[in-house]
Amino acid sequence: MTIEIKAFNELTLNSLYEVLQLRAEVFVVEQNCPYQDVDGKDQKAMHILGYHKEQLVAYTRVFKPGYYFDNASIGRVVVKENARQYGFGKDIMKASIAFIEDTLDLSTIELSAQTYLKKFYNDLGFKEIGEGYLEDDIPHIRMIKK
Repeated sequence: MTIEIKAFNELTLNSLYEVLQLRAEVFVVEQNCPYQDVDGKDQKAMHILGYHKEQLVAYTRVFKPGYYFDNASIGRVVVKENARQYGFGKDIMKASIAFIEDTLDLSTIELSAQTYLKKFYNDLGFKEIGEGYLEDDIPHIRMIKK
């Protein structure tokens, strides 16, 4: 998988379209969760895009401390349904973590994880904090990596 890291103003129109299409495909259609994905936060995020054979298959967005949580954070973690068996989720998360640790020089990372993915994030060094909660009617847990 080829990784690209872009600020919002560095995204081409085609790249932005691919990102929004992938997020809607998974979060709205596949998970049957009608919600406002375009939330006004993309402009403040760094976008981590994962391409395989020139197709966007994985994506996250990264925030500096204070934009989403008190610490740096990773959100909108998504892998195209037909590409989930290749480890792209782990690859895009490792790239996102490396960006925060190496480029932003920060060591504490938070995220809001869908509860069923807790082990996936545990394997990447994240630990649960607090109680579970519903976000858009989907069970979530707040997690942190120090």
